[in-house]
Parts: sequence; structure tokens; C-alpha cells
Amino acid sequence: MEGQFDDREKMVDRQGSCLLLRYASQNSLDESSQKHIPRPNGKEKPPYRNHHHCHRAFDIVNNMRLQKLLCDVVLIAESIEIPAHKMILAASSSYFYAMFTNFEESKQDRITLQGVDHQALLLLIEYIYTSEIQVTEENVQILLPAANILQLTDVRDACCEFLQAQLHPTNCLGIRAFADLHGCLELLSHAETYIEQHFSEIIECEEFLSLSSQQVSKLISSDRLTVPTEEKVFECVISWVQHDLEERQKYLSILMEHVRLPLMSQDYLVQRVEEEPLLKRDLQCKDFIIEALKFHLLKGDNKLCSIKTPRMRPRQPVGLPKVLLVVGGQAPKAIRSVECFDFREERWYQVAEMPTRRCRAGLAVINGRVYAVGGFNGSLRVRTVDVYDPIIDQWSTCASMEARRSTLGVAVLGNCICAVGGFDGSTGLNTAEMFDPRTQEWKTISPMSTRRSSVGVGVVNGVLYAVGGYDGASRQCLSAVECYNPEMDVWTSATDMSCRRSGAGVGVLEGILYAVGGHDGPLVRKSVESYDPETRTWSSITDMTLCRRNAGVVSMSGLLYVVGGDDGTSNLASVEVYNPKTDTWTMLPSSMSIGRSYAGVAIMDKPI
Repeated sequence: MEGQFDDREKMVDRQGSCLLLRYASQNSLDESSQKHIPRPNGKEKPPYRNHHHCHRAFDIVNNMRLQKLLCDVVLIAESIEIPAHKMILAASSSYFYAMFTNFEESKQDRITLQGVDHQALLLLIEYIYTSEIQVTEENVQILLPAANILQLTDVRDACCEFLQAQLHPTNCLGIRAFADLHGCLELLSHAETYIEQHFSEIIECEEFLSLSSQQVSKLISSDRLTVPTEEKVFECVISWVQHDLEERQKYLSILMEHVRLPLMSQDYLVQRVEEEPLLKRDLQCKDFIIEALKFHLLKGDNKLCSIKTPRMRPRQPVGLPKVLLVVGGQAPKAIRSVECFDFREERWYQVAEMPTRRCRAGLAVINGRVYAVGGFNGSLRVRTVDVYDPIIDQWSTCASMEARRSTLGVAVLGNCICAVGGFDGSTGLNTAEMFDPRTQEWKTISPMSTRRSSVGVGVVNGVLYAVGGYDGASRQCLSAVECYNPEMDVWTSATDMSCRRSGAGVGVLEGILYAVGGHDGPLVRKSVESYDPETRTWSSITDMTLCRRNAGVVSMSGLLYVVGGDDGTSNLASVEVYNPKTDTWTMLPSSMSIGRSYAGVAIMDKPI
């Protein structure tokens, strides 16, 4: 017996379990040596604990599985056999626990699992023994269903988190259907929210055209749908029907019931909707058009009182969290760097750099993408346009402008990008042009009356204002302002500012235009004034903390953000925030990583 015990000690030692070896040695002591001996300080010694013991034990059990040692069950999936230990499976999965304690399979040593992919089962058995699994694009669609069946909830949740991180306009409809099929409620909720918030991009993808009529109907009926205009919803319905006209025409009136025609512009309603041939052949659709036209005949409060159907109720989308994007700039030369400020987390972080160095460009956001227009690359004034997609964190290029422009003004006007004035390398410009993202084409619009480089622009009530700037002809900074009416393609003069401002930042808050800082020759200003288009008057507001010119200005949630710029001596990394309700300025606690002037700035949705 003694020799057998010694051999057993050596075997365990080779397997690396020192705790068992010590326990066996203690058993050979006589009883007197095991009596309780109090510690000198009166405290009990805490129990010995080896935190690596379980890991080592499972490593050994996994090696035994691979060598088919002591295995008491064989799992079969699609004719593939996988040996395992019932105890280990039952300890890891409530599915196997129930199987091996309450059901007939507890007496069987070969069990066929129906509806489980054999590759997924191999990965999941490996996970049970090692606690590790790699979720990838290639295996997630077989892993999640198998983890659901075997009730491995932690693996299922890991698959759901992976798919949630992969959400994109090109795949979100498929992920939503997948989540619904397998009862992944949290993933389903995230996918539905993503679809509502990225509707404008999703309807441009092939996946949308493959939806059923019920799925399209449910989607476009949502009050939370995020769309720039109701015209987008109408156009997607027409596109979906025309994709298979013979089969889908019968669903037209069912879908049009959820398009909020009264919320469209009267011009679009008359010129596009009423003239659509598909609607002319459908009596129910004609009734929807008449309802919308009657709604447009009502005035003011009568419209609010007449809301009797969901078609007259404005959508109320749940917006994505926002971030502040700062693109390029001078620091002190043109740079490629791009950084974001997360308002919720109150921190700055870097995102994909621009393809080339760029400063003095203008920024515009349309359909979730950021357009960096024109600017200076350190050597040349450019007419190129780079586009940032925050979902994939990548830059690409699109059609270039007709003219080279740096220190230009850029704004979104009627879902198009307007580029105004600037400097082409030899002279200041009074010309302007407009880009339509749908046609990917630039076209020239009427010129301004004055050449303006370093001009600020803003849009109020569908009218674009060009504020101040520098007139290269007379070599002076400007206080003059002119505005552009896109329907008439005409520029007219507006009231002059109280002082000359070149390189002023321009922002809009609640229908009021703000001209921030700028300079008049060597004098860099900290003063700010606001313009009310209703009264056509400028008013002074509280000065900023710092003098700033060539700063970026954006607005969000009732506040005005002034980003970077220079004070006449150095570039600034700080951001000032104006609250019009209190007429006060505060400094954002967190500054950019570097000082930037002539940077492009924009507010955009934070990618999910």
C-alpha cells in the first residue's frame, strides 16, 4: 500500500497539482500532529486558495477530451461525432443539465443534436472546455442559432454584440430579420432603432428593394423615422413599387397611406406627386393628394387644429447622439488631422485623417456624410471635394468644383451644397456654385455683387447669407452682407454689420444669424453680433473670452460653439460656447489636441 501511495504522489506531481500533493502528505501524519494549534496573535489562518487550480484542471480535462479519455458521451451533428464528458457539459449549459438529469438521453452514450450546425457545435464544445471563442463574420450566423439551442447565453450575447457593432445601411435590414428569427430582443431593438435613424441611406441600398410590402409598410409608418423631408419617403415607395411593378402595384395605396403628403412642400406636391403616373391610376391615392392640397390651403393655427390623421402629424425621430467634427486646418501649416468631440463622454478622439493636407476648406453634412469642399493643401488652392463616411471611418472623393476656392463659405441649401466666394490663388471670387449629391454634379449659380474671400455663410429660413470677408479689389475687410434666394437665383443686399469682419465665423441659432470674431486688418476681434432677418437689424451681444479669427462655428441644442481659430499671434485649441438665453460665454473644459485655425467644423451623428 505504501509503495502504491508513493507512486500516486509522483503521478499527481507530474500533472502539476501541488495542492493535492500537500494534502496527501498531511494524511500520513499521526493524529497528534493534526491537533488545532492557535496562532500567537489569536487569529485563524485563512484557507489556502489556488486561483489557478480550476484553470489547470479544465486544461487537463480538455486534453483528456482531445485524447478521448474518460469521455462518456458522443454528440453527433450532421454525421460529425464529438466525444465529451456529460458532467462538464451539464455544468456549462442548462440545456445539457436538463438532458442528462431528467430525460432519456441521460442513459445514452450517443446523442444526435437536430438543427445544430456541426462546425458551430465544434466551436461551442471547445468554448465549454476552454472558455474562449472567436466570433467572426464567417461564423456568427451559425454560432448564434446553435448557442440559442444549447442555451449558452453568454456566447449568444457575444454574437449579438458582434452583430450590433457591424450594423451598416447595407446590412441592417438583414441583421434585423436575423435577430427577429432567433428571438434576440436587444439586438432586434438596436437594429430597428438604427434602421429608423439611417433611413435615408438604407433606401439607397439593394436590400431595401427586397423587403415585403408588410415590412415596407411597418417601416414607413414609424413616427420615429429620421428623414430630411417627407419627399424621401414618397420616393422610396415609388422605387420599391417600380422594382417589380406587375406584382407590387396592388400595394401602392396601402403604402401611400403611410406617406405624410401634407408635410411636403406645395411645389413638390403639385409638380411631382400629383404628376406621378402610378398615382393617377389609383383612386385611393388621389384622395390622399386631395387631402394634402386641402391641408396646404389652411393657414396658421387652423393647420394645427385640423390634424385628424397620422399623415398630418410630423414625425418625431429619436436622434443619435452628436459629435463635433474638426477637419484639417493650419497648425501652423496645412494638416491632415481630423478629431471628434463626443458631447456625452466629454472627450476628444482622433478619426481617419484626410487623404491630403487641407486647410481653409468649407464643411457640409448631407445624409450623414461630411463633405470637405475646396481649401488650400499647403501649395495650391484646390477645387477637390473629399467625403467622410463616419460609419466606416473612411474618406473618399467626389466630383470637384468648377473653380479653385480656399477661404470660401460652404452651407447646405435645399439638400444641396452651396460654395460661395473664396480665393483661387490670384484673386478674390464673387462667383458661387451648387452641388447636388443625387446627380453628383456642380452647377454655377448667380454671382455675388462683391468679391469675398474669408467669407462666412449661414442659412436662415431657406435663404443663404454671405457675411463680411475680404474684397481683394479694394483691399479692405467688409462689413457688407448679401443674401441668396435659391428659388429666384438672385442675390440681394442685407443690412451691413456694425463693423468690418474678415474671417468671421458664422452660425445660426433659432432663426438668428451670428457673426463671431474676425478681423479688420491687424485688429483681431472678440466681439460678436447677431442678425434678425425679421427686423433686418444687427445687435451686439457679449464678447467672447478670447479674440478669434478664422474659427469654426456650429450650433447644437440651443448653443453656439466657436472652435479654434487664431488670436493674431498663435493658433488656438480651445472651444467657447455661447448660451443665448443667458447671453454668456463659457469655455469647453476639454481642448483639441492641437491649436487649429482655418479648420472645417461640423456637427454629425455619432456612429453606432
